[in-house]
Amino acid sequence: MRPEDVARAVALYDDGRSVRYIANVMNMARSTTHDAIKRYRETLEYTRRPGSGRPRATNPNEDRYMVLRVLRERNLPATSVAQQFVNMHGRPISAKTVRRRLKASGLISSRPATGPRLLRMHRVERLRFAYYHRDWRNGQWSCVLFTYESRFNLCSPNGRERVWRRRGERFSQCCISENVPYGGGGVMVWAGVCTDARTELVFVENGRLTADRYINECLADHVVPFGQFVGDNFVLMHDNARPHIAHAVGDYLQEVGIHVLPWPARSPDMNPIEHVWGMLGRRVKNRRPRPESLQELRRALGEEWELIPQEDIANQIESMSRRMDAVIQARGGAAERTGTASFLNNNTSEFLTYSPVCNEAVVMKTSEGLCGSRLMKARVDVPVCIVYRLT
Repeated sequence: MRPEDVARAVALYDDGRSVRYIANVMNMARSTTHDAIKRYRETLEYTRRPGSGRPRATNPNEDRYMVLRVLRERNLPATSVAQQFVNMHGRPISAKTVRRRLKASGLISSRPATGPRLLRMHRVERLRFAYYHRDWRNGQWSCVLFTYESRFNLCSPNGRERVWRRRGERFSQCCISENVPYGGGGVMVWAGVCTDARTELVFVENGRLTADRYINECLADHVVPFGQFVGDNFVLMHDNARPHIAHAVGDYLQEVGIHVLPWPARSPDMNPIEHVWGMLGRRVKNRRPRPESLQELRRALGEEWELIPQEDIANQIESMSRRMDAVIQARGGAAERTGTASFLNNNTSEFLTYSPVCNEAVVMKTSEGLCGSRLMKARVDVPVCIVYRLT
């Protein structure tokens, strides 16, 4: 019973009413009503006695310590947190207790997202690029040919596979995701996508991609004719890989009159062709039967590349404005298309901002490397403020 219900029952009982009458009026069982009145007469309190269950192993202050410890070091195992708790407080707790306390605070153990390491200079360049291109319309992005290379292996588990199994079948042959050394062999491909068209799929075989091969096999045979198809506003996008930024490549592009979109380093999340490669990989993986040799893999890649709907590719390129907003919201850090990302570097405790008016990027070193509710408090104390002039 609630405390207010107990108080009402006691008041009726003191007024001379019977337990049966009180139970009927309050729609309660007579035993429940009787026990509540008896408990009040013994303790003079409307609340129930403390339960006889096992007491909590930690108090609220210790719970906050565990949460802050994990926020400072996100990859810390629960067993290590439990051991540190024992060393500090002298009382043993289990890793399950740590997981329950963290889950109650909204923290769950998950596989980390993967991405390139972004230093301060990379975040500054990404932020500048995003601010400069955030107002580009779809018509301007439609003139850009997004190019990139990708490698496809015969056997390459992506970590997303799941199996249905019974208890005790974990190591049954039908429930094992088999891996092969070096992925069983693979194929390197190059291609470019645009809003209205795409290039042919180029297989990079018999060695690595050099600057000369990039010019002869990719630029001369595919990019130059594609640029003539698009028109005078054609722009080529390629990343900062060594074959792409070689002097010979730059001289060739200047000679044929192709403009290159300056692309920030370590920014595959901003390139829409990465999602197109994902589409291609899923289509090849879903083929039945699956490719069993490199020759079958090449044939499957070529066939599935032509079958990807152009509308799906156009949708990826039309998301460029949202990608720019996501990078700005992430303060130059790794970002998703939805714009949800952490913009505080927990390793360096740096907070990055950018001013498009004065063309400056500001890195503020905070006192604590925390995210979430403590972030606003961490911004108050700024012992060091470094301003980079972007020229």
